[in-house]
Amino acid sequence: MFRQALLRRRLVSQGHYPRVVAPTTRLRLRVAPGASRSPGIVGRHGEAWKVRVGAPPERGKANEAVLALLAEILAVPRSSVALVSGGGSRDKIVELAGIEPDETERRLASAGGQETG
Repeated sequence: MFRQALLRRRLVSQGHYPRVVAPTTRLRLRVAPGASRSPGIVGRHGEAWKVRVGAPPERGKANEAVLALLAEILAVPRSSVALVSGGGSRDKIVELAGIEPDETERRLASAGGQETG
């Protein structure tokens, strides 16, 4: 009995029990920083989504504005949105935790005024 409890503790401490993993989605973005028009999702730009923000492209302000905008539009916590690559570029890749790819596409299309099939 004691040996089984010890083995069980060891398995738990080593992470051998299955875990529920939240879905993640990666998005390609084409960002227009410093836009004079209202910020938001413009629509598709090839394989990427075009996003417009008013923040200037200095000291990460535009990147933070993009992440905050995506969190708001997709109705996910800001902590669930992370910049993966493209910190100094208009072309970026963002990772979203806790939302399926199909749902992400639907919400972005709705925010950009596009219908999904």
